[in-house]
Amino acid sequence: MATLEQRIKTLEDRAEIQDLVARYFQVTDDDDEAGLADCFTANARFVASGYEGGTTREGVMAFLKSARSAMHQSVHTPHYVHITFTGPDAATGTVMAHLEIGMGGTTIYAAVRYLDTYVRDEGTWRIASREMRAVHVGSWDLVASSLSDPNNVRWPGAAPAPSDFRWKAV
Repeated sequence: MATLEQRIKTLEDRAEIQDLVARYFQVTDDDDEAGLADCFTANARFVASGYEGGTTREGVMAFLKSARSAMHQSVHTPHYVHITFTGPDAATGTVMAHLEIGMGGTTIYAAVRYLDTYVRDEGTWRIASREMRAVHVGSWDLVASSLSDPNNVRWPGAAPAPSDFRWKAV
């Protein structure tokens, strides 16, 4: 059994990772590029629905900056962070979130999951890899059917596509 000190350290690490996830969303919404860059390791990787979004901090930031250039105001809301420690300085996590994004002349509403790898880097927990997978994406007028349409990922200007997760016809 883990010692009391080990158990407390695990709780502290869990809280730091949860704060990292919240900070990522806050600095994204605030367009704080320096704060966002600080969330990632130097050799970070970002993937969005199978699309490679960078394999270094600079590459990830170029990808995110380009994506943000097409957006107006945004609200990123995390709902849960499920964390599994894989070592004293490493963990994986699944983050469920909803996004509201001004884009393409409308407001987009989306549910996404981030599949993350975290590492303690220079004494601070950072994201080493982040894979964003879309559950559903669409303008507010399409939300009513977004979980009953097999092509429920509908970014403005793009062809409708299937969710990155199972869709079951009933």
